[in-house]
Amino acid sequence: MGKPVNSRSKEQPPAGQAVEQSVMGPVDKAMEVLSALVETGAPHRLADLARRTGLTKPTVHRLLRGLAGAGFVEPAEGGSYRAGPRLLGLAAAALDSGPGLRLIRPVLAELRTRTGLLAHYAVRDGDFAVCLETSEPAREYALELRPGSRAPLLLSAPGLAILAALPAAEAELAFVEGESAGHPLPVPAAELRDEIAAAAERGYALDDQYEQEDRRALAAAVRDGEGRIAGAVVLTGLVFTLDRAGVELYGPMVRAAARAVSAGLGSDGRARLAVARDTARSDARGAAL
Repeated sequence: MGKPVNSRSKEQPPAGQAVEQSVMGPVDKAMEVLSALVETGAPHRLADLARRTGLTKPTVHRLLRGLAGAGFVEPAEGGSYRAGPRLLGLAAAALDSGPGLRLIRPVLAELRTRTGLLAHYAVRDGDFAVCLETSEPAREYALELRPGSRAPLLLSAPGLAILAALPAAEAELAFVEGESAGHPLPVPAAELRDEIAAAAERGYALDDQYEQEDRRALAAAVRDGEGRIAGAVVLTGLVFTLDRAGVELYGPMVRAAARAVSAGLGSDGRARLAVARDTARSDARGAAL
């Protein structure tokens, strides 16, 4: 696959979206602000939050004041804002209590140890893939990726892997919805469709610098006990640490890791003790109680 021209644009609302839609209630608007607040690059200025959410600056400012009073937001330097202690505490508690994540963590740790690359787990949230858990290598070339980070579904390895695991007609909806929402693709749609088809055949997807320059990523979909898509196991590295030979070597390892997680998930996404015992014995036992 040839390297695409990397004319990335930060995600922005479609033209005219800055006019707030009447269907959005106060809770919806607050959630939009919190989602934008925890994206990579924090702390964020008021203008950046307004642009990312499509809300007006007065509305965002009013919401920030209310959220700050409740401890979900706190002011930072230069008039910017970042996640507050209450939001961070809730996020940490949620991540720590998920039985599925307790099964996934040792699988990610093993994948990181065997490859020396960044391993993480992501799930789908509409048009995005959201990172839930990371396992970072202790090395000189660190990659920034935090739980809660989002990447476009069509331009990320986990997103492509999830789409490849869906029926073709359902995967095609991602392109249709992206076009209708006014989200331009920096690479030809045909190239992404080819990658989805290839990923469906080989069992893992390749993000060849689609979303971020100088990075490649591999991902394979995870299914629960009923065969539904639960998320994706992902391996990311800089292009010189994940070259073509590395893709061929590590791709099957990512696929095997995803299958191991799938084997340990029940129909509700919870860890199954009988299968997970070898990789996460104590954590899986606690999840089954």
